[in-house]
Amino acid sequence: MRSVIRQSVVLPAPGERLFDMFVSADLHGAFTGSPVTIDEKPGSPFTAFDGALSGTMLETVRPVVVVLSWRSVNFQESDPDSTLILHFNDHDGGGVVDLIHLDVPDHDFEGVTNGWQSYYWTPWRKYLES
Repeated sequence: MRSVIRQSVVLPAPGERLFDMFVSADLHGAFTGSPVTIDEKPGSPFTAFDGALSGTMLETVRPVVVVLSWRSVNFQESDPDSTLILHFNDHDGGGVVDLIHLDVPDHDFEGVTNGWQSYYWTPWRKYLES
């Protein structure tokens, strides 16, 4: 059976701005606090946290959807890439990011699930509120 991580987070910025922040290397790096390689063009490489995360941009639908192949250094070499789908929308004067993360290996499932909160949602909120 496929593993599925589902999360939604409300942040204090419109959905389009959140999309732009995620696909801009400079802005993505600013809110995560770590250099990022990312571009919204399909086929573009993705790396974050000194290579701890990597993948490839599969598709974007500006300004609402990002689809990435994604893996962490905790994936075993034999593990296939997971698929990350992010949907950005407006919500009550701010924005919401809906995440669906498919096929994270069982041995990294808890770490990835908790990592979204620790490495993305919390610092992103702090960045926007400062």
